[in-house]
Amino acid sequence: MKAVYLVDGKRTPCVKAGADLKEIAAPYLGHYLVRHLIDKHGIPHDQIDEVIVGNTGTPAKYPNVGRVIALEAGLHKKTSGYSVHRNCASGMEALSQAYDKIGSGRSHLIFAGGVENMTQMPLMFNKQMTEFFVEMMKAKSTTQKVKIASSFRPNFLAPVIAIEQGLTDPFCGKNMGQTAETLAREFGISRKEQDEFANRSHHLAAAATKEGKFREEILPITAGHKLDKMIADDIGFRDNSTVEGLGKLKPYFEKETGTVTVGNSCPITDGGSMWLLASEEAVKKYNLEPMAKLIDYHFHGLEPERMGLGPVLAIHGVLKRAGLTLDQIDLFELNEAFAAQVLGCLKVMKDKNLSSKWGIDETIGEIPLDKLNVNGGGIALGHPVGSTGSRLVVTLAHELKRRKQRYGLASLCIGGGQGGAVLIENLKV
Repeated sequence: MKAVYLVDGKRTPCVKAGADLKEIAAPYLGHYLVRHLIDKHGIPHDQIDEVIVGNTGTPAKYPNVGRVIALEAGLHKKTSGYSVHRNCASGMEALSQAYDKIGSGRSHLIFAGGVENMTQMPLMFNKQMTEFFVEMMKAKSTTQKVKIASSFRPNFLAPVIAIEQGLTDPFCGKNMGQTAETLAREFGISRKEQDEFANRSHHLAAAATKEGKFREEILPITAGHKLDKMIADDIGFRDNSTVEGLGKLKPYFEKETGTVTVGNSCPITDGGSMWLLASEEAVKKYNLEPMAKLIDYHFHGLEPERMGLGPVLAIHGVLKRAGLTLDQIDLFELNEAFAAQVLGCLKVMKDKNLSSKWGIDETIGEIPLDKLNVNGGGIALGHPVGSTGSRLVVTLAHELKRRKQRYGLASLCIGGGQGGAVLIENLKV
């Protein structure tokens, strides 16, 4: 494989659902990032080979978000664009495909990332209401229409919630929160441990925002019904969070015996992120100064009911591929879908007896907390599903650059029973 460079990465603010990004359709959470990056680096609009975008809740109006973003950003019509869907790792999948295409020599310049407007994921008609509409459309006479209309019942209007369906695994029948409860029980992760971890995330994100650490990675976006607001910071973290306050929240997914709450889980969030990736030839041709090199990636599957442990297998796999060990990694971004899920991963990685249950016959190692999600994670910043996989890499690369450290690893669990991981090397050491 040829070298693959991460030239520059930007993201939108992460904003809790129903707030300031609720009016912005998914493509428009990405097109302005592309436009900014191509203008900033002086690349002709007709020299981009491809635009690859992760997205899970494909809007009916924009069935191929990647292509829409390419055209809205003003790229040449010959630039192909497409969308990818790997649940929570859709943005990471976009990066992995860009890596393969550039690394194999097929492409030289690719935009890859992810977007998600979870606020706009629809409420759908249920089966009875859908059949009612179909029968009404088929009716040819007034008498037939009246007869069908008389069959209407109020319960026909009970909606099917798209997000709720999408976050429920079709094989094990559990929603993502219930899979976190499984890990909490199996590994003895207490409610207090989860709340303490969640509290840490909120305060780290609040401190990073106050100190301006996200300024380099966030590109402000205009929002509001009249596009009269400029959003420059993440919206959703709680700078007044306390363990005591989190402890007052009731379990959400298993109400009687559970420990997972809305407070120690990631919120529903809107946002986007984007990377410009380049080959060595393109770097030289356009005098680019890449932030980092994408070393390798790895995806791995496991049982859906324990999907939260996916990062363990993905991290182990990418380290093996790269010939590195865990203690050589300077910074980690491990998506906080749930506090119990992250804590479960940390326990399994440092215990050979636990990791062997998933075919890993060695101790992977221990991730020190001072290297993990140092500016807060998904519990505070949110998890806009299609974007998170690439957002993690954006945050990771900028923090590595700030600290002048070498290796960074981003990983996340994936609904359906998978894990993904990306390994990068900072070029600004």
